Amino acid sequence: MRPLTRSKWMELPRLVVVGSGVAMEVADVCCNLKLKGGALIVTGPKTCELAGGEISQRMEEGGFETDLMITKISKIEEVERAERMAAEMEAGFLIGVGGGRSIDVAKLASDRAGVHFVSVPTAASHDGICSAQASLTIDGETTSVSAQAPLGIIADTAIISKAPKRLLAAGCGDIISNITAIKDWKLAFRLRGEEYSEYASALSEMTARMIVESAPSLKPGLEESARVVVKALLSSGVAMSIAGSSRPASGSEHKFAHAVNQIEPGRALHGELCGLGTIVMMYLHGGDWEMIREALREVGAPTSASEIGLHEETVIEALTSAHKIRPERYTILGSGLTREAAAAAARKTKIL
Repeated sequence: MRPLTRSKWMELPRLVVVGSGVAMEVADVCCNLKLKGGALIVTGPKTCELAGGEISQRMEEGGFETDLMITKISKIEEVERAERMAAEMEAGFLIGVGGGRSIDVAKLASDRAGVHFVSVPTAASHDGICSAQASLTIDGETTSVSAQAPLGIIADTAIISKAPKRLLAAGCGDIISNITAIKDWKLAFRLRGEEYSEYASALSEMTARMIVESAPSLKPGLEESARVVVKALLSSGVAMSIAGSSRPASGSEHKFAHAVNQIEPGRALHGELCGLGTIVMMYLHGGDWEMIREALREVGAPTSASEIGLHEETVIEALTSAHKIRPERYTILGSGLTREAAAAAARKTKIL
């Protein structure tokens, strides 16, 4: 048995509140978390109308000074703007209200400012609502940056269930992609001796399998479906916190998603691209890619490039260049696919 030679730090949310109408309890949650001082609320134009403005009002009624920051893009410049606003108002903490963009900006800005962060997702579109990783555009490229996990998470299923159905499907795609991420992690452990956590791996894979099995019953507009997907995203975030990295939820399929975004930025949602990538990567691993494809189809996620307007050349180029993204993270892609192998895999799995 290998001796324990170093400590392991795990950053987990202190309080998670999930349910119908819980966003209106935001001030009570912040009081329960012993948060002090003013709150900078980072939200988007649409989510401000949906929830951000109401949350600001509830916080004011609860005795907290607030300021609103409306963000349209997830760029490092927006993080710097949030930092400045937080410093000017001497904010004691930040609240991210919205989808991935607002939450990622608030997450990294709070970490850099040395204050706490509360996550209030308005859609269940990806596991960034609870993880310590932020996805931002830096120098024109989508980059995953280490930040901090939220101190508290308030997931209002009444709000989340009303989000566009495409977002719920994308969230399912992001969770299902854990299956190939775990296969890549195990491969890196066996071939490269990479540090590996059986507990984090088991939690992540169990969460993904749960969504695959529940796929036929997950429907947009239903609060129960929103609750199931939110809980799965939370479990995925906890797995990453246990591992101390995004390894349990990010492998070759995420590399493919990032490669597509470099070639055709903004063409599709993150979870949609991860789902497509998972189909191909499962095939490369010799696994049941048809099961993945069917689960994605049942939740309403795209299973072919044409469904989201991706060009054939983009898919092939992304498959051949994906290994260059985060090259230190070993996956089934190894040193890269040939163009012939990439095209064959894409056509065999019917994403082209």
